[in-house]
Amino acid sequence: MRKLDQASDTDLIRAFQDGDTNAFETLIYRYKDKLFSSILFFVKDSYLAEDLFQDVFIKIIDTLRNKRYTEEGKFLPWALRIAHNLCVDYFRKVKRSPSIRTSDNQDIFEVLQVFEEGPDAKLMQGQSHERVRMMLDLLPEEQREIIVLRHYANMSFKEIALITNCSINTALGRMRYGLINLRKMMTEKQIAL
Repeated sequence: MRKLDQASDTDLIRAFQDGDTNAFETLIYRYKDKLFSSILFFVKDSYLAEDLFQDVFIKIIDTLRNKRYTEEGKFLPWALRIAHNLCVDYFRKVKRSPSIRTSDNQDIFEVLQVFEEGPDAKLMQGQSHERVRMMLDLLPEEQREIIVLRHYANMSFKEIALITNCSINTALGRMRYGLINLRKMMTEKQIAL
């Protein structure tokens, strides 16, 4: 094991590709702190960082085993690039999933406190979503239209402005007032319950 500690990254990679799993273990221990720190710095969530950290090493293992790794420089910059790309991919995926935000930047379904635990929870969630749809129907048409286009059709404000024949600032204002009105309705509904 002492011999592996002093081996270069290139030698450890070759040894791993030849079947020596201890060589890869040495490589992991050599760079795990730097990789994890860079992921954590990027995502700012330790649980998410742990998941992405594992994904990075799975990708590294697959690449090395399939002998697609080319020694263009050093191992660490290559591994850091993989980590960065996986972090960016994660945020792109999260960004694509639509969510309606309140004026204080909370997810509208978190405000409703909906949890998916069982059939009864699913029924309640369906009823909560139906309440949100009913509240959307109570909004003025111009506010409802902007919210639906933004959060359900996942359109940019520029696209919404073109479709609704208004300026981007007008679309943003209608969105803001629509979310404020939804929040007021939700607060009134919670008091009424």
